[in-house]
Amino acid sequence: MKPLSEQDIRTSFVNCSKGEAKRLAVPRDLDDRPWDDLDFLGWRDPGAPDRSYLVTEREGRLVGVAMRFQAAQRGFLHRSMCSLCLTTHPRGGVALMTARKAGAAGREGNSVGVYMCTDLACSLYVRGKKTPETGARFEESLTLEEQIERTAGHLAAFLAKVSA
Repeated sequence: MKPLSEQDIRTSFVNCSKGEAKRLAVPRDLDDRPWDDLDFLGWRDPGAPDRSYLVTEREGRLVGVAMRFQAAQRGFLHRSMCSLCLTTHPRGGVALMTARKAGAAGREGNSVGVYMCTDLACSLYVRGKKTPETGARFEESLTLEEQIERTAGHLAAFLAKVSA
């Protein structure tokens, strides 16, 4: 992924108003992100722990999505798997991220969801640059490139539902 500026990020959102995009918390460490290893930029809002954001390139343009999630409510020994990168995490490491749909459907309250790593580090897990605390990634016969492509495909399918 190419490095993004704060302005790039704020103008990319498809499921919130311009005012909401202007007010959302953008990461302060954009210069320090491992851009070459990212398929998308994802972050949690430090001022609103139930909000997270994702920005990626889709069909030649940037697409940003504002999402919400609830804290984990399952047992201590329960594990969940991210739908994008297929990494398993213990309690709280995966959550149902819901995004208001773009356009009129979103203004009517329609939303879509996907189970995702709550730290939004899917790209780094797939590449082995980050390992879950006590979760794991399954040993796969797919090449790294195929795993990256699969993750990007799962993300594209989610974004298509947000934009539909």
